[in-house]
Amino acid sequence: MSEIASAFDHGKAFVAFVTCGDPDLGTTAEVVRSLAANGADLIELGIPFSDPTAEGPVIQAANERALSAGTTTDKVFDMVAEVRRDVSIPMVFMTYANVVFSYGTERFLDRCVDIGIQGIILPDVPYEEKADFEPQCAERGLALVSMVAPTSESRISMIASEARGFVYVVSSLGVTGVRSSITTDVGAMTSLICQTTDVPCAIGFGISTPEQARAMAVHADGIIIGSAIVKLLAQHGKAAPGPVGEYARSIKAAISGLRGQSISTEW
Repeated sequence: MSEIASAFDHGKAFVAFVTCGDPDLGTTAEVVRSLAANGADLIELGIPFSDPTAEGPVIQAANERALSAGTTTDKVFDMVAEVRRDVSIPMVFMTYANVVFSYGTERFLDRCVDIGIQGIILPDVPYEEKADFEPQCAERGLALVSMVAPTSESRISMIASEARGFVYVVSSLGVTGVRSSITTDVGAMTSLICQTTDVPCAIGFGISTPEQARAMAVHADGIIIGSAIVKLLAQHGKAAPGPVGEYARSIKAAISGLRGQSISTEW
């Protein structure tokens, strides 16, 4: 079993996202520790980028704050290496192709391995272009996490059949952000994924409340929350680790006990 898959091996997984360097990397490190201690099973670490096209205003603002604070890719690597001394749960980077290319793909991926990163998510790299990264990731045992969206339709099975790590299911059209409701038929999407692969799937984009987390977790192996956590960082700044930990506990409590509930909706 891969390290990422192990995050989904003891019930519905809570995947938490945080933008590195917002408001500073020291706070990021403490937030990661707080998430790991309070129920997160896997953490997505966003490497800030000047043009995060998949992100809504909340995470875009976090990217701007992080870059203004002097966050660089090298500094993010150093922060993760330090956190890895006491945080053992799987972690993946979420960033953009230009960040990897500009750093040097081989060099970037080698650093990921060195500091204990298990995979990467590149939302601006479609399935048809993943060959720019997939072979190099596979050589190093890194998962290039696939994303499927409501618009993927007939491509879902194809994407899922080659998925590694976990399948990131985008619940809604558009960019990331908190939503009052999620109306996409995510159950149909995850049902098709589960018919195609044993790789776990997690639903993200728009989940913010414990009630939403529980409703979405019924349809998948886990849920992904980003903007709601980033909003807490914007609100509390360096004091965010405490409130983030409390929030994480509420999410984990909401999805606990759902193990074994199956996906029954047909595409």
